[in-house]
Amino acid sequence: MPTPHNSATKGQIAKTVLMPGDPLRAKVVAETFLDDPICFNEVRGMLGYTGTYKGHTLSVMGSGMGIPSIAIYSYELYHFYDVDTIIRIGTCGGLAPQVDLRDIVIGQAACTDSNFADQYKLPGTFSPIADFALVRRAAEVAEQLGADYHVGNLLSTDVFYSDRAASQAWANMGVLAVEMEATALYLNAIAAGKRALGIMTVSDLVLRDGILSAEERQNSFTQMMEIALETAITC
Repeated sequence: MPTPHNSATKGQIAKTVLMPGDPLRAKVVAETFLDDPICFNEVRGMLGYTGTYKGHTLSVMGSGMGIPSIAIYSYELYHFYDVDTIIRIGTCGGLAPQVDLRDIVIGQAACTDSNFADQYKLPGTFSPIADFALVRRAAEVAEQLGADYHVGNLLSTDVFYSDRAASQAWANMGVLAVEMEATALYLNAIAAGKRALGIMTVSDLVLRDGILSAEERQNSFTQMMEIALETAITC
């Protein structure tokens, strides 16, 4: 059944969904990489499409920005549309000194400054992690494509404009990059018994000078998309 945020009906969304934050990027991904894409959602401008890639049915849908937004859309996909796997595709800010512009970051786990996990009433601190098979396959594909990639910890933050000291503290603990969605996605997947992964392109450097232009972002996203698509159809 349709939800307040998604007009799709059962069967219109594939078992695997790629989720960029920007719904217009979802449209570009669908039109660039999928054969015969069909739009299944336009509610609130959060575009979603289903098509095929190398003969495999896949969907791509925007998640919006931040933990609350991706939490809503991923929860509905897992629980109301029988989606098994969601792969987040987007940008991140590099924190670790070995992470450079255009590099690919595969999020093995996601730290956070959000209290999203409080809803589960756990007697301690839970560590949200990605599905290992997806992590392993994404790393294999990145290796095959000759990509500059890193596998490790992300920071999913609620604060876009944070001070340098806070970012440095996370970097000191080995966190590779900062973004705003992976923690909620991973927690929703784990709670539902489903699978999730975040694959991101480094678009800027938080603790050093460096930011990609619009053209450079577009070129870098192509490699990220190839890794996500090949992971989606082979894992």
